[in-house]
Amino acid sequence: MVRPKKKLGQHFLKDRNIARKIVDSLGATVPDVLEVGPGMGVLTHYLLLRNELKVSVVEIDRESVDYLKTHFPELNGRIYSHDFLKWDASRLPQHFSLIGNFPYNISSQIFFRILAWRNRVPEVICMIQKEVAERLSAPHGSKTYGILSVLLGAFYDIEYLFTVSEQVFVPPPKVKSAVIRLRRNAIEKLPCNEELFFRIVKAAFNKRRKMLRNSLRELELEIPEQFAEKRPEQLSVADFIRLTKMVET
Repeated sequence: MVRPKKKLGQHFLKDRNIARKIVDSLGATVPDVLEVGPGMGVLTHYLLLRNELKVSVVEIDRESVDYLKTHFPELNGRIYSHDFLKWDASRLPQHFSLIGNFPYNISSQIFFRILAWRNRVPEVICMIQKEVAERLSAPHGSKTYGILSVLLGAFYDIEYLFTVSEQVFVPPPKVKSAVIRLRRNAIEKLPCNEELFFRIVKAAFNKRRKMLRNSLRELELEIPEQFAEKRPEQLSVADFIRLTKMVET
């Protein structure tokens, strides 16, 4: 295999057993799957072995795109040379799963993109920095519980699958990685103003050390007494929904 250049904070997976394990974690929720940032195709190889899947990939690096076109001709027109964060997925079917080794430096942005597509994406399998994986899967009350824990947790069931050593990458990162699974829950629409819910969650955690009466002051909302002296990590997803419903009326 050609040794790839490191780009955009990406560390390329070299351990094929880990690659197989990641791909095996993906269910057959829908037949279409999009791989984000395939690089030299270590996950792509195992995805294509699953005949029930129709695989597409989106890759920003031109050298990687050329490599994929040469070595994976079976993708045949389903290699998209684009920045995933700016890409219009209108060419894909209405529903598709996502999989990938997400670049560490843009993983949060990728998750916000997934949130925007939440009614199109029933399942996500991804490898990210271990600390980020722990944060996303953290329960309320945890010090690592944060904005994406709540926003993703409102629409997805989040499962921490396994930890990955830094030694299985080229070049090795300075931190461990982890694989998580997101599966869309049954909530099509929150029982509150979703835009206000997002604003409240973001404002609360942007000043996470403050009580909600102070952190939400900029939103000019009258915070109910039962929430006023709480800090954001003390609220579950259901609590944030209830708070949103109380202040929107």
